[in-house]
Amino acid sequence: MDTRSALAALAALAQESRLAVFRLLVQVGPAGMAASRIAEQLDIAPSSLSFHLKELSHAKLLDARQDGRFVIYSANVEAMNGLVGFLTENCCGGVPCVASAPNACAPGKQSD
Repeated sequence: MDTRSALAALAALAQESRLAVFRLLVQVGPAGMAASRIAEQLDIAPSSLSFHLKELSHAKLLDARQDGRFVIYSANVEAMNGLVGFLTENCCGGVPCVASAPNACAPGKQSD
């Protein structure tokens, strides 16, 4: 992921409703969910939800597919993993880190 894409994704997620939508769709998995169900689950007005879905889609964090008369939205896991990879790319100066180990990134420490 390049810097411009990372900034777009972070900007899209930097809003409470959009973050809630994205987290819900990550939980639901590849099956995704129709906009009406997302609105019900998160108690977001359909007109507001439409705006939030558009923002997440422009940031390439959502995939959408037609299923009859419904549009099913799902989290773009590749984009999510790309963003996490971008954010952690230079973690620990290139030495693999163990998040559960205290001082895992301390100089001179290497994980197993």
